[in-house]
Amino acid sequence: MNIINLPQDILPEDGNRSDSIIFYDYSPPPGSYKNKAILHKNAISLVISGEKTMHFAEKTVYTRDTEFHFLSAGNCVASMDLATTTPFRSLLIFFDNDLLTNFFIKYASQVNTIKGVKKQPPSSYLSFAKDPFIRNFIDSLLLLLQSKQQISIEMRLLKLEELWLYLLEKYPTRLLSFQPGSNRYSDDLTIRRAVETNITNNISIAELAFLCHMSISTFKRRFIKLYNKPPNEWFLQERMKLAKELLLYHNKKPSQVYSEVGYESHSSFSQAFRKVFGKTPGEFQLEYLNDPPQFLND
Repeated sequence: MNIINLPQDILPEDGNRSDSIIFYDYSPPPGSYKNKAILHKNAISLVISGEKTMHFAEKTVYTRDTEFHFLSAGNCVASMDLATTTPFRSLLIFFDNDLLTNFFIKYASQVNTIKGVKKQPPSSYLSFAKDPFIRNFIDSLLLLLQSKQQISIEMRLLKLEELWLYLLEKYPTRLLSFQPGSNRYSDDLTIRRAVETNITNNISIAELAFLCHMSISTFKRRFIKLYNKPPNEWFLQERMKLAKELLLYHNKKPSQVYSEVGYESHSSFSQAFRKVFGKTPGEFQLEYLNDPPQFLND
């Protein structure tokens, strides 16, 4: 799996990669893919069309064109199936940490009026619904980009502050809860969030380690310390618990269950299920129908 460094790897060779604010109209080529990505700057993704899935240490995010998203600098795993969905397009704004700090200092009088309001916990990811203002804001950025002229840093800062000021007035506590990129990846809580958020997602141990900013060996060692089992054994156990519940108590077909418990195919799910229960999911479900008390007491 490739590792993409953002924004560096998507910008043209003559792009200003070191600028504190970068605007980029992103339209990936058609096809299905799954990549590791390192965000070297914070980003705002103004989705124009299509959808994709992003895995972070704290949560899994499904992006679509009815929303826009704030992403903190750090690691993520992104997947997209562009062959079966509307072509994906997003207007990306990359920005450095100190710009948001400077903005809050500049508008301290407004920020201070929010102090008495109940705060939201810090978050490295925020999503907001699009409204007419945001749609017009996106159109204004597209017009700037389509002019083919270099957008000055002053204009970029003006547009970014326009968006932030609108959100500060409309969603004050949510904007103030955004936590820009920082060294928040070293504690056990981050591992637990990454693991327990992704129990039913098709994500590998190597990808989980990447989300936690660790080597695979370090991740496995700390995982065993937290869960008293190796990662593969723990994930198998938890997924099979859920599969059993879906088969027996929700009466779902094995062909429906495999994707809901993190498997790419019915065959790989059946193989894992037989390893734990000694029979295929279909055989297991049929035995329950014939003799329910045997399983209800498991």
